[in-house]
Amino acid sequence: MEKYKGIFRNSICRMTALLFSMMLYQIKAQRTLTVAGSNWTVSIPSITEAGTNYSGTYESAADQILLTASVPLLLSTGKVSVHYEANPTWNSDLTLSAKRNGDGNTLCVLCTITGGTAYQTVGLTDTELFRITAVLALASYSNIPIQLQLSGVSVTIPAATYNSRIVFTIGAL
Repeated sequence: MEKYKGIFRNSICRMTALLFSMMLYQIKAQRTLTVAGSNWTVSIPSITEAGTNYSGTYESAADQILLTASVPLLLSTGKVSVHYEANPTWNSDLTLSAKRNGDGNTLCVLCTITGGTAYQTVGLTDTELFRITAVLALASYSNIPIQLQLSGVSVTIPAATYNSRIVFTIGAL
């Protein structure tokens, strides 16, 4: 009978360890990102004199986009990435860039937010914008301000309306 009690205890310990590992995986996998803000319409002045060009670079408001991001506990990290999608047309000579203009708000004392304070070119594939690290608690940041920049505006680009959608994602490193 003692032999069976030992086997039973070992099985319970293994099942408990397995369940704990599965819960830990679920906790680590739950990163969230919420995007708020409004459409940015760039006002490009008319050229009134022959031989002149546009200034070429335009910036949105410093908090054009506000992100809220959460990274679960237990030494976890989240990477916020960005890319654009033509909506429906975009000229490849135009360059979109984004940067983080502040840390936003958090109650987490030991959490950090790093990177992204200089403009990063936003392409068709994901580019890392910044990282959030949680140490012993949920790292939750709200109102992280994102500023956009449009460059490459020139008289050599055909006159048209160009639109794009900027997509933010959060994931593991």
